[in-house]
Amino acid sequence: MEQSTEELLSGCEPLLEGDRLQLTHVAEGMPFVADISRADLLLYVRDQESAIVAAQARPHSIMPVYAENLLGYRIDPAQQVATFRAMRWGYRLRGTQRLIAGGAPVIQEVHPIRGSDGGVIGALSMEANLIAYVRQKSRSKVFQRTVRILQRMLLRDELKGAEALSPFGQNDGILVVDSDRVTRYASGIATEHYRRLGYLDSLVDRHLSTLDTGDHMMFQQVFDDLRCHEAEYTERVHLSGAAERTWVRKGVPLIGRSLYRPWWPPTQRLRRRPVGVLFTIHDATEERRKERERKIQSAMIQEIHHRVKNNLQTVAAVLRIQLRRSDNEEVRAILRDSVSRVLSMAVVHEYLSREQGQAINIREVTQRIVQQTKQGGLPLGKEIRIVLGEGNNLYLPARQATACALVINELLQNALEHAFGSHRVGTITVDLLDEGDAVQMVITDDGEGLPADFTLEDTSSLGLEIVRTLVQDDLQGTFEIKSNGGVQAIVRFSKRVMEGEELWNGQE
Repeated sequence: MEQSTEELLSGCEPLLEGDRLQLTHVAEGMPFVADISRADLLLYVRDQESAIVAAQARPHSIMPVYAENLLGYRIDPAQQVATFRAMRWGYRLRGTQRLIAGGAPVIQEVHPIRGSDGGVIGALSMEANLIAYVRQKSRSKVFQRTVRILQRMLLRDELKGAEALSPFGQNDGILVVDSDRVTRYASGIATEHYRRLGYLDSLVDRHLSTLDTGDHMMFQQVFDDLRCHEAEYTERVHLSGAAERTWVRKGVPLIGRSLYRPWWPPTQRLRRRPVGVLFTIHDATEERRKERERKIQSAMIQEIHHRVKNNLQTVAAVLRIQLRRSDNEEVRAILRDSVSRVLSMAVVHEYLSREQGQAINIREVTQRIVQQTKQGGLPLGKEIRIVLGEGNNLYLPARQATACALVINELLQNALEHAFGSHRVGTITVDLLDEGDAVQMVITDDGEGLPADFTLEDTSSLGLEIVRTLVQDDLQGTFEIKSNGGVQAIVRFSKRVMEGEELWNGQE
């Protein structure tokens, strides 16, 4: 069984509670740093003479180095020399290694993680393929310094709130703004996003106050809280009052000694302080438009199902009127069966009008059909019980649920009409059995049983013919009926839907 980061940390060498919490926070911040660094991050914790991967983060912005899940992977000093040296000596190491699974060379940078007492409690390995590493090194010096600040913040457990940030996407832009609210770096994608808002000039060296966007507001919030924030903004296109764009903006505080210099003279001792904010910008305009369209479409479909349900109930009411006015018993029986069939379809449309796009609980549908049958279809002068057997909820897609509702209704009506004859008391049981990839429906009565010469192929019963057609054509299953003291009708079909070959597992 796959273990979580918390379980792996608990099973390693004894750690102080504060150190264990620090490593947990490091693990939570790793996904964001992996995205910005464009590198895989692996958190190693010593376990006796070896070490294990207690957390793993893959970048979303590029192809990750490790496709496989390495959580819980165990290494020894011979496999990862740099990792063990960083944990033993307490300083950063850089080198080249090969993939664990064997393959292309990887640039590895291992940082020791120090705990509350200053001792090393783990190591963070940042690994990128050679091409990604060279590309990162060719980017702006301000951006490279920003990445280094984020990595050090992660190691010192200063990246608060990063666990709540959504993943960084391949088409997300990046801005780096200094403590004076002046933009010092803008990625090409960020520049293109702002151009869509009408800002055609360079963003670098531009003050946030000159932008009519949400940057200034988020900067103040992030800089005051020293905590990561994410929010969705509706941005107006510059010099156009009508057009708008929907942006998801993330802000991350940058806490370090300098945003511009990775080093400083020994005589100059700079304290760590907020030096700026990193923004990532995701243009969600098209996504939100599609979401609105889906919601409108879903609402329309639900309304259609609601109206179909109402129309079917109206049809059933008209048939009931005709039934009451008819003196012909054969006609009355046909109309009674028709009312029952129409109401069975209405039950499914009622569920679809409430839960569009969701699987339908066929057990609840069956319960409704049983109630409707008790209210309007029990023979006069007889005490017939209809029982829904025990079982778990069983969810099916709309097409199968509709066919099942009609099948159950027809088999109930057939049992009520033919099973009991001279019997005044009887029971009909409906069992819904979930067999994993298949469903079995069994309708059993304790009536008089089948005639000696009965065969399903030669029957003239309209109800049984409807059942056979639905099972074969719609459910693509099997149908058999046999004497078992009374009569037992068995329908079995696969949960696999032919359109798209989607397999339901019996759960929501």
